[in-house]
Amino acid sequence: MKRDVVIVLDCGATNIRAIAVDPQGVVVAKAVLPNHSQPDPANPQWQLWPLEDILHSFALCCRQLLPQIQQDKIHAVTVTTFGVDGALVDAKGKMLYPIISWKCPRTVAVMENIASYMSAEKLQQISGIGQFSFNTLYKLIWLQENRPDLVEQAHAWLFISSLINHRLTGEFTTDRTMAGTSQLLDVKREQFSPTILQKIGIQADLFPPMVAAGDIIGQLLPDIAASLGLPAGLPVISAGHDTQFALFGSGADLDQPVLSSGTWEILMVRTPQVNTALLPQFAGSTCELDSCPRLFNPGLQWLASGVLEWVRQLYWHDAACADVYRRMISEAEAISPGADGVRMDCNLLGNTRHNLSGGWQGVSLSSGRGHFYRSALEGLAWQLKDNLAVLERIGEFHTKELLLVGGGSRNALWNQIKADVLNLPVKVIDEAETTVLGAALFAWHATGYYASAEEARAQVNYRYQYYQPGDQQPLYQALTHCPPPVTEAMPLKGECHA
Repeated sequence: MKRDVVIVLDCGATNIRAIAVDPQGVVVAKAVLPNHSQPDPANPQWQLWPLEDILHSFALCCRQLLPQIQQDKIHAVTVTTFGVDGALVDAKGKMLYPIISWKCPRTVAVMENIASYMSAEKLQQISGIGQFSFNTLYKLIWLQENRPDLVEQAHAWLFISSLINHRLTGEFTTDRTMAGTSQLLDVKREQFSPTILQKIGIQADLFPPMVAAGDIIGQLLPDIAASLGLPAGLPVISAGHDTQFALFGSGADLDQPVLSSGTWEILMVRTPQVNTALLPQFAGSTCELDSCPRLFNPGLQWLASGVLEWVRQLYWHDAACADVYRRMISEAEAISPGADGVRMDCNLLGNTRHNLSGGWQGVSLSSGRGHFYRSALEGLAWQLKDNLAVLERIGEFHTKELLLVGGGSRNALWNQIKADVLNLPVKVIDEAETTVLGAALFAWHATGYYASAEEARAQVNYRYQYYQPGDQQPLYQALTHCPPPVTEAMPLKGECHA
C-alpha cells in the first residue's frame, strides 16, 4: 500500500537520524547512526562539529531508510537539530571556521567577562536567554576577539540547521527558533537586537532573512538529492531548534507546562506573554521563541536524573545494569512518604558564591539506601514545585496539569511523587519522537496537506498515562522542606532513566 510521508533529518548530539512520518504523525520508518563532536586540532580540549561527517551520516541514514519506504510518496524534507551552534560562511556558503560545539569550553571566559560589553541582567531582559557559556553570543564574541579577519570577511552566520539547509537548497536563511536560542534577539520583537549587536560590534546583515517553521526554504538540489537517494526538487521546509518542536509535538496546549525529564529537567511552557524582567532573578531561567509566531517558551532547568544516577553509583554500583533501576524503585517504594525523616537537598553542583551544597539531613543508623533514593526523588519533586511556581510568575499562567516527557517519565514512582507533591495531575505521553513529530507536522502544513500545523496536530492519536494526586498528598503537603535553589550550569545532553 502506497503511503504519503515526509522525511525529518534530525541532527542530535548523540545520534543522526532520518525518519519518515505519515500525515497522522506515525513514524513509519527510521534509520540511526551515532554522532559525536571532535577535538579541535588547535586545542584538544576544544570541541567542533564535523559538518561533512554529519551530511555523510544523513546520506547513509536516508539510504538505509529508502528500502522501507520505496513504494511511498515523499512530500518534503525538513531539518531539526540542537540550538546555538553555527559558523561563519562566505558568499558560496563555505565555512570560514568550523562549527564550535556547545560542549566546547573556549567561551567560558567570554561569558565570565560579558560585563565588559553589557551587563548579564540587561542581556537577559532583552534576549530572554540565560547565562550559558555555549550561547551563540559568546561564540561570535570569541571569533571577534580571536579571528576578527574572519568576521570581517564573512558573508553570513548560519546556525547549524541553516548550514544543512544551505547544502540542501543553496539558500541562505535563519531558522527563527534557532535565532531564539542565540542570546542575540530582542525576544519580545522577535528580531535581532540592535542594542546587543552594537555592543558586541556585529552587523545585523550578518544574519540572513529569518524563516518561520513551516516556510518553504527551497527545493532539494540535484547533487545532494543524489547523495541522499531522494528525488531532486523536493520542497525543503524550515524547522529548527529541537526543543521547540518537541513542545509542539508533545501536544501541549497554551499555558500547559511541559517537563522534559532526563539528566537535566527542563520545565517550559507555550505562552503568549512573558515577564522577561523577572528572568535575571532566577538562575537557570531562559525564554526562547516558540515554534509558532507571537508565542514564547519561558523555562527553567536543573540537574535531575543526573542526581539519581549519582545515587545509583553510590549505593547500587555493583548491581546488574539491566535490573538495577527496577531494584532501586522497588526499594524506594518500600519506604513510606517522607523517607522516615531523611531529606535531600539536590544541589549537588554547589554554589560557592552562596556557600550552598547538596546532601542529606535526618539520616540515622536505620537509614538504608532506599531512604537515600526516595529522599532524592522527593527532593527533586519539591524542586519542581518551587520552579513551577517561578515559571507561573514569569509566564503569567496557572497550572492545571503537568505534561511529562523524556527518559525520567518512565519512572512510575517518581511520577506519582511529583503528582502528590504538586497536588496536580501529571500526564505522561506515550510518544518518544516528540521533536520529530513536531517538525513533521509543520512540514505537512507546508505541503498543503493541512491548513495549519495545528490542524495537522489534531490528526495525531495522542496517548497519555495519568498520575493523580493520591492518598499521600496531604502528608507531602504537611512536610516542611528547604527547597534547593536552581543552579547555574551548562545543561548536559542525554537522558538517564533512574
